[in-house]
Amino acid sequence: MEAVYLLCSATSTLARSLALSLGLLFRSLCSLILNRTQQQQQQQQQENDGISLYEGMVWHERRSPVRHAFKYSVRYALVDLDRAHSSFLANHLSAHEARRITSTTGPVFLLTIPASVGYEQNPLSVYYCYDVEGEDVQLKKCIAEVTNTPWGERVSFTFDPESDLVAKPLHVSPFMDMLGNWSMRANTPGTNISLVISVQHPKLGDYFTATLTAKKVSSRTSETEIFFWLMPHKVALWIYLQALNLWWKNVQFLRHPRYHNHDYREQAELRDRKLRCSWVDGHDENGLCKLNCQNFKSSSGINEDRWFVWRAAPWPWK
Repeated sequence: MEAVYLLCSATSTLARSLALSLGLLFRSLCSLILNRTQQQQQQQQQENDGISLYEGMVWHERRSPVRHAFKYSVRYALVDLDRAHSSFLANHLSAHEARRITSTTGPVFLLTIPASVGYEQNPLSVYYCYDVEGEDVQLKKCIAEVTNTPWGERVSFTFDPESDLVAKPLHVSPFMDMLGNWSMRANTPGTNISLVISVQHPKLGDYFTATLTAKKVSSRTSETEIFFWLMPHKVALWIYLQALNLWWKNVQFLRHPRYHNHDYREQAELRDRKLRCSWVDGHDENGLCKLNCQNFKSSSGINEDRWFVWRAAPWPWK
């Protein structure tokens, strides 16, 4: 049944993207022919202000049970959520919501792949939340938005950009179980952006690493639609091709845990609490994690539970 859903979704996406691509081409040609006035160009510049464009590489490496590595080029937008056009807020948090979640006071930037010709594909989007103390502005907390393919489920959670360990909360790959922990690290965005995620598994060890490295590029903001044309489609294609490659290498295919474990989300939260408690408070004399606290300390020493929110799969995957 899921194969039928996937085929229907791919067919409708292809038809919609083709029609919207033709519309984009028509608008671009009209702009060249009519040679828009300087006032119109300035208005569009103001609407798109707060957007920085990045181009780089995503690299994945799996070391168990088989060796498998690949990389592909990618384009991202870093969006100042206090200044950007409202179209970039679709399906994402606002700056106010992100500040409330992270208890920060400064600007909020969103790293994401914008939708292109009616299709959105974002395996990972990241919010960078800053704190302001006088004239000092520092990155304090990040929020990750992880979306699985092909279901389109999403989990959002906070993490410490300097270094954090998060219990896997979502069925991201059908070739990975739910027992791994995600080790995450992110730099402060500037000329370059770097994200590193590695999977630490109780049996397989540190067996998987994914990285994003990107550099800011110079491009007129009026060309944003062209810059990201079919970028989400290319990312989806890479995901499906690498899934076929792993299947061909006889890596075990795992069904979604919702079919056999309805409490997998709650269990992930519990594993994360144990993980954070163990990381900060250590173990008792019997080697067991101390769980006699109501709240758990973050790496900064503040008592807090990690913020998790799940979004259900859209139709027809429900």
